[in-house]
Amino acid sequence: MRISTTSCLCPFLVCLCFIQRCYGASHHVPSKVPSKNQTKLANGETEVHHRPKRGWIWNQFFVLEEHMGPDAQYVGKLHSNSDKGDGSVRYILSGEGAGTIFIIDEVTGDIHATKSLDRERKTHYVLHAQALDRNTEEALEPKSEFIIKVQDINDNAPKFPDGPFVATVPEMSEVGTSVLQVTATDADDPTYGNSARIVYSILQGQPYFSVDPKTGIIRTALANMDREAREHYTVVIQAKDMAGQVGGLSGSTTINITLTDVNDNPPKFPQKNYQLYVPESAQVGKPVGKIKANDEDLGINADIKYSIINSEGANMFSISTDRDTREGVISLKKPLNYERKKTYTLHIEGVNTHVDPRFSYLGSFKDTATLKITVGDVDEAPVFSMDYYIMDVYENAPGGTEVGAVTARDPDSRNSPVRYFLDSKEEGERYFRIDESSGVVRTMQPLDREDKPWHNITVMASEVDNPSLLSHVPVTVQVLDVNDNPPEIATDEDVIVCESSRPGQLIQTVTAVDKDDFANGQRFSFALPSHLPVNPNFTLKDNEDSTASIIARRRRFNHLTQELYELPIVVWDGGEPSLSGTSTLTLRVCPCQRHGRIRMCQGEAFLSSAGLSTGALIAILLCIVILLAIVVLFITLRRSKKEPLIISEEDIRENVVTYDDEGGGEEDTEAFDIIALRNPAAAEELKFRRDIRPESRQQHCGPPRSRRSPSELDEVDVHEFIKQRLVEADMDTSVPPYDSLQTYAYEGQGSPTGSISPLDSPGTQSEQDYNYLDDWGPEFQKLAELYGGAESDVTT
Repeated sequence: MRISTTSCLCPFLVCLCFIQRCYGASHHVPSKVPSKNQTKLANGETEVHHRPKRGWIWNQFFVLEEHMGPDAQYVGKLHSNSDKGDGSVRYILSGEGAGTIFIIDEVTGDIHATKSLDRERKTHYVLHAQALDRNTEEALEPKSEFIIKVQDINDNAPKFPDGPFVATVPEMSEVGTSVLQVTATDADDPTYGNSARIVYSILQGQPYFSVDPKTGIIRTALANMDREAREHYTVVIQAKDMAGQVGGLSGSTTINITLTDVNDNPPKFPQKNYQLYVPESAQVGKPVGKIKANDEDLGINADIKYSIINSEGANMFSISTDRDTREGVISLKKPLNYERKKTYTLHIEGVNTHVDPRFSYLGSFKDTATLKITVGDVDEAPVFSMDYYIMDVYENAPGGTEVGAVTARDPDSRNSPVRYFLDSKEEGERYFRIDESSGVVRTMQPLDREDKPWHNITVMASEVDNPSLLSHVPVTVQVLDVNDNPPEIATDEDVIVCESSRPGQLIQTVTAVDKDDFANGQRFSFALPSHLPVNPNFTLKDNEDSTASIIARRRRFNHLTQELYELPIVVWDGGEPSLSGTSTLTLRVCPCQRHGRIRMCQGEAFLSSAGLSTGALIAILLCIVILLAIVVLFITLRRSKKEPLIISEEDIRENVVTYDDEGGGEEDTEAFDIIALRNPAAAEELKFRRDIRPESRQQHCGPPRSRRSPSELDEVDVHEFIKQRLVEADMDTSVPPYDSLQTYAYEGQGSPTGSISPLDSPGTQSEQDYNYLDDWGPEFQKLAELYGGAESDVTT
């Protein structure tokens, strides 16, 4: 087989082709001896194994892309060793692009490309070649695969897929500072030639920036680029293939570079001296002026902090920074007074708050300016000598008594006269008045400390020449106490006296109250009225500690005999002069438990707990009595209407006996004796009396036994008695047909506790202590009082 391609132009390939052709023409194999490709069969025939010859096997052909000629581009030639040049061999081509892109001459085996190919779209094509006998269509050569590779040419320029670009770099950066790396791509084959070998260069942006030709990294090329001088730069970068040689294709992109700010500029005041006019009426804490230093930097690099660096200005004024406008706002710390000081000088300093130490060589990042403030004169309201006044006056002082005085003056240089008056909106005008010229405050009427101990008034002042300017000051007046109220007993309730009170027994301790105020505490003395006769029932003891004790003088009070007693008491206070008052106490006699444990009357306790008056209680009881009378009358009338059940002895079966018992049904034939219903008189004869002790029952056929004596009855066993009653109940036909409870009022003999009858008690006085009766409750209260009183009489 012979393969002819464009590569055979090489002398070495020509020699190889010649050797192959000579070898194929002279090679001969005897027919009788089977070759290595033949197998002798049993019938004497041989089977031929066709395998591709080395001359029929190849790897690839090459074809140039972007062929623009008028004729089809020659690719290569297929040739079989069986081809003698007589046209008996037919070559067939199949696979990718066969018949459309690639055609083959069936006689010569020449392959041509009919279309212009683009390697960037498809780099190679896989095809299959076959040689057939034109007459028999038998395969002279097996189907063989080969590749037609599209050979690259430089037909694609480099491109920047991500352009254009935006980048930033800080101002004042050093030379060689990296800004951005750009990368271009080339669609040509990087493995073949220099078609995809790219070199970068800068077309625009010099001398500020440079680019690395191999990596595409853009760097600063000029030192100390100042943002304040120029902020934006446009750089154009070119990428060229063929390693930058002449004839190479190129592409470019644009990079917009912005210099970012750094703090490389100190703040500066536009001028060194400023003036400001401030009226003396300016309010403290309010802004009075502004000042600003300029800074060419941006953002936090331009932040400025202002301060007043001299004491004269710092004592009266303060300065703060407005973050939005970066101005220094000057405010007033203390009130201005034109008459005292007319001008102030402020030394103001502005300093950057964020300083970059890299630029410290540029100097200090601060500046100073001088501000002269002129205070303007304003007509001001009068000024009081004090911020507030406290005065005092004794109660009951006559109207017109001087309480105190206030003083105000005109702070202006004219020193106009001042007029005083009270605030009409307050109630102080009812009690006080003020002299409009002197400012003296006086009372209009006597004051009562017990009614109102403090008075708050407001005094106002205005200039006579300019009444519209007002000032006011609070004045507090304290009413001092005098002893003008007598003392009195500090209780409005009745004093409870127990009926069992003894002479010398303490009834109650009383105290006194006084509306007056005593600086060292209230002191009271107590006594009974001297002009009255001696009280036979009670006496009073002064405890000398502002309390007094009421003591009983006799024994045996009785609320039935006299329930209420009145006791007048005279009380003296410790004031100057001393005042006295007489109070009358009401003492109520009540039955109390022993030792005075309860001191509230029982009737009173009941009424107080129920919350009802005596009239209401009587009305309720009357209603209850009427209701009971109606109920009793109704029951009586109903009983009188009932007719007795009359049983006729002539025809008892015609009468109906009514009972409220329910039987056991039709099957219950033994539970109840029907004879009892038909003959009630016979059933009554069988009943036994249940109000006597049981007797021995005799046999029905024998004579009756005599009744037992009382001694014999005492010896009757209770067990036998109950059994006898049980038998009687079972035999009684008049009882209901269900179980019932039988009750027997039988009391035995020989109780171990003995008799509680007082008939056999000794007549002599018992020495037993009956104090335990007090603990038995109110039911035994009367008994406890009787025995307690008897014991007291015996002791006496």
